[in-house]
Amino acid sequence: MASALPDDAGRPLLDVSDVTVRFGGITALSGLTFDIAPGQICGLIGPNGAGKTTMFNVVSRIYQPSSGRVVFDGVDLLGKPRHTMAKLGITRTFQNLALFPSMTLLENVMVGAHSRGSIGFVRAALRLNPWKEERETRELAYGLLDQLGLADLAFRPAAGLPFGTLKRLEIARALAARPRFLLMDEPASGLTHNEVDELGETVKRIRDEFGLTVLLVEHHMAMVMGISDKVVAMDFGSKIAEGTPTEVRNHPAVIQAYLGTAA
Repeated sequence: MASALPDDAGRPLLDVSDVTVRFGGITALSGLTFDIAPGQICGLIGPNGAGKTTMFNVVSRIYQPSSGRVVFDGVDLLGKPRHTMAKLGITRTFQNLALFPSMTLLENVMVGAHSRGSIGFVRAALRLNPWKEERETRELAYGLLDQLGLADLAFRPAAGLPFGTLKRLEIARALAARPRFLLMDEPASGLTHNEVDELGETVKRIRDEFGLTVLLVEHHMAMVMGISDKVVAMDFGSKIAEGTPTEVRNHPAVIQAYLGTAA
């Protein structure tokens, strides 16, 4: 068994070591290893079927790998149940929006805050929680909507709003859990060109303002290369390149995976 990571300031926030995932006779991930330093935006890229979503779901504890190790800030994630992720400081957004359409934007963000709080969502929905925590949660949620340019829509139901607006709402809800590590699953999916540019700026801004580390799974290559500090490229379940956006963009294996020919 590998020894524990040293308790020092230089260790990665996330350390993925030799992770393999098998579904029956299919190997979805094969010995994947990479790490992410505190404060980095790390883009995880690859063609369809490369294993990006599988890796993402391992980190968010949806899948249990067949072998390997995933350590978050010195804690073995594979020994933790999924419902403890928010309290560890890990939250995620979803490619297919997982919002409550009939709730207001403010209420949707408050749900994110309660995932980390002590009172629980059911008590909050029934208004059985202490008034002080309720007030603080509402103030936090409204502040996040304001930071993401959604304050004027705070009391509108989520249903019927533009897709780009709902993407920002989901980011606000994830931030309400006060994460240190944010997993973003295809956040640019379905957005217009201008909305993608705005999203990229938003991701960089919230990283800086909230002191986040971000793992970004995304097909929109221009955005990934424009905002990532580090990029991990995958193909057929294995890592084929890792480094700065420039290094990965020019790597022969990445060119071949995307274009079918080496540079």
